[in-house]
Parts: sequence; structure tokens; C-alpha cells
Amino acid sequence: MKYISTRGQTAPKSFSEVLLMGLAPDGGLMLPERYPQIDAATLQRWRGLSYPELAFEIMNLFAGDIPAADLRRLVDDTYTEAVFGTSSITPVRTLADGIKIQALSNGPTLAFKDMAMQFLGHSFEYVLSREGKRLNIIGATSGDTGSAAEYALRGKAGIHVFMLSPHGKMSAFQRAQMYSLTDENIHNLAIEGMFDDCQDIVKALQNDAAFKQQYSIGTVNSINWGRILAQIVYYFAGYFRATASNGEQVSFCVPSGNFGNICAGHIARMMGLPIRRLIVATNENDVLDEFFRTGRYRPRSAAHTYVTSSPSMDISKASNFERFVFDLLGRDHFQVASLWQQVAAGGGFDLSAELPRIREEFGFVSGSSRHADRLATIRAVHESDGEWLDPHTADGVKVARELREAGETIVCLETALAAKFADTINEAAGHPVDVPRPAALAGLESLPQRVAVLPNSAQAVRELMVQTLG
Repeated sequence: MKYISTRGQTAPKSFSEVLLMGLAPDGGLMLPERYPQIDAATLQRWRGLSYPELAFEIMNLFAGDIPAADLRRLVDDTYTEAVFGTSSITPVRTLADGIKIQALSNGPTLAFKDMAMQFLGHSFEYVLSREGKRLNIIGATSGDTGSAAEYALRGKAGIHVFMLSPHGKMSAFQRAQMYSLTDENIHNLAIEGMFDDCQDIVKALQNDAAFKQQYSIGTVNSINWGRILAQIVYYFAGYFRATASNGEQVSFCVPSGNFGNICAGHIARMMGLPIRRLIVATNENDVLDEFFRTGRYRPRSAAHTYVTSSPSMDISKASNFERFVFDLLGRDHFQVASLWQQVAAGGGFDLSAELPRIREEFGFVSGSSRHADRLATIRAVHESDGEWLDPHTADGVKVARELREAGETIVCLETALAAKFADTINEAAGHPVDVPRPAALAGLESLPQRVAVLPNSAQAVRELMVQTLG
């Protein structure tokens, strides 16, 4: 299996090369030359597998340059009951109204990002050790990616992590999870701006070829193919747990900001998983909802990006969206490069002529949620089911309920646990709520924090990295 760039100017790469590289040298994103096709017999065989067994079968189709025995060990070390709290890893539960929720937030940072980051931590260390290399990770987070990456990579040999986050824009719990880490290889940088500013800085440094080569710069943001691959697995696992046989179809509703999570669902569907619809759920930052309703993609500036109560989705430039558009346009890298030149120049593009194919061939629909919607959903689910949803998952449930068709089975992908967003839960409840959290995280917010606040400047980040790495 070789990997190619969405912009067509990068020579084909192996899985291990793509794992470490982040953005392609031509500014595009890496994807497999083709998606493996899963036939009915294979799907039936996979239905009875454990999560680690399923993960190995799927990843082995994509990671051709990692010996099978080594890949199996990496997967077995990643997906354990000790790390994820249950042997099923991603159990599926059903709400009173029939909407299903796939639990993806039982990892160490209580967010779905752990599902991919834990695998990345093990695989990074393996590849770096095998090749005698070092890697300096630069990433941007709107809330959960950062802590998941840091917990997966803390103390890992040959790796430093520089994580950018928007100063003052995350929940107190999210900040404490990241900034309280004292590992010498973890560096938190709070940028005076929005998440999109952080993401732009990461891209600018990724596109600085000399800097990237000199300091071995990589990324763990959702543009990293290894993350997408790990996320494909739980779509298959969720399908098997939500159905009794492979003759059934399900739809997945996914809270979306950077389009990485639902991009994995798109690939699973392209591989042959019986997904009926992929439902994109956005918050007030509804650039993706606008695209899937109208065919027009109009990214907004940081100044026009809302700060909301589902902060991990406060994103107006969806990095992974380019991967879907590449498939939508028949993998025409010339056209994709042209469209993203328009985006880089501050514009957008119009693919409204493709709307019938987007919906019928690729199965995408969308909806959005607002602050009042998520509060109402959080309250309603607690009243009917006795559980608290985090605000992002509540956005997903709201959109799923709004768009569900008769007889349709919808699985909402859980984004995080409610404990990470106490202020919003208290507002929804109308009174202080003691939202349960794992004992290991008691008193997290009171721990000393270590973070450097920097201006919204790629040069400022570059200088700090050079000073730190020597």
C-alpha cells in the first residue's frame, strides 16, 4: 500500500513515511492510492472479532511496511481494558428514544481522540526506534487533541511535543489536563488567538521545508494519516455492535469541526461498510453544515469564528475536508490544488453541482446546533436516561434526532465525557452538578500548570522551538 498527496506533487510514500510526515511536501494531505474493498465473507468473519483483533485486520491492510507480528503487538499494547476501562473498548448504548451512542471517551483524557492517539504513541516510538530517528511534534488543539496527544506521547523516547492552543478558549478541565503535565518532552504554547490561528501556525511551520527537515517536524493533528486509520476501526466496531447481521445498514452522526472523525467514516463506507448516511453535526461554526446543505465552502477568519460551549468544534477551516473533496472530484489533484489556492487566498469555492452525488453516492447530510439546543438536549437526555452528555455529543444527538428518518438506526459518536465541561452541565441542569469523573482526575484543576503564552505569530513559535531544542 502506497500513499499519494491530494495535490499530486509528492512521490508515493510508505505507511511509515506518511505516519511521520504530517502535511505532504506539496501542502496536500496523504491518502492511500486505493481503498481496500471488504467483501461479505470478510465482513462476516470480522463480526466476531475482539476490538484489538479487528484493529489488526483493518490496519494490516494499510500498514504494509510494518511486519504483521509487530503491528499485532502495537495494537495489543494500545487497546487494553486497563487503558480504556472495558474489554469491548467502544461499547454502544441505546437512549430511550432509540438513538445509539458509541462510547469513545473511556481513555486517559476522556475524549475520543484517545482512540487514535494511543495507537500513534506506540507506533511513533516503534518507527523512530526502528529507523534511529527523532521527531518533534507540533500540533494545534481546540480542546481534546492536545491532551490526548500529550498523554499518549509523554515520556516517549525520541519525541518532543509542542502543542498550540487558543489562550483562554478551552474549558478549565481541558486546560488543566494539558498544562499540568510536567514531562520534559511536553511543551504547551497558548496562542493569543483562535484555534484556526493555531492551525495556521502549524501549517506555516509544516510548509517551511528547511525548518521541517532541520528539526524533524511532524504532527499529530487530524491531518496525520495514522489518526484517520485508527478511527476507521471504530466505525466497523460500532456497526457490529449496533446490528444483529451484516444485512442491516446504520447511519453515523458525528460532531464535526476539523472533519477528521467523519472522514474516517467516509473511508469505512468507501471500503464497503454498510453505512447508509454520514450525518455531519456542527455547532455555531457551521461552515461544514453550509457546504453539505448548499455545496458552497466558505471558511471564515478567526475574527468570525464563534467561541461556543462546545469548544472543540470552534473551527472554521476544516483541515481534513480536502481528503473528501479529493474523492468527490474523482481524485483530480489539479482541481483540488486549484480549489485550495482559492481557500489560501481567503476565498472559498462552490461545488453545488455535486450536491446530488454528495448525498446519494457519498451519503452525506448535515445539521447544526446552538447553545440553547445543546443545553436542552443535555437536560432532556438526563431526564430520560439518567446520564449527562458532554456538549459536543449533545450537538450530535440534537442533529440525529432532527434528521432521523423512519426505521433508520443512527449511532452518534461520543466526543468526550461530561466531566470535562462542568460549567455547561451546571448551566443545563440549572444548579451545580457533581458530574462523576475518574478518581485519578480528582483535583486536576488545582494542580500547578506550566504553559508559555505567545503572540499569534509563527515566528514566535519557531523561535521558542529552536531555543528549546538547541
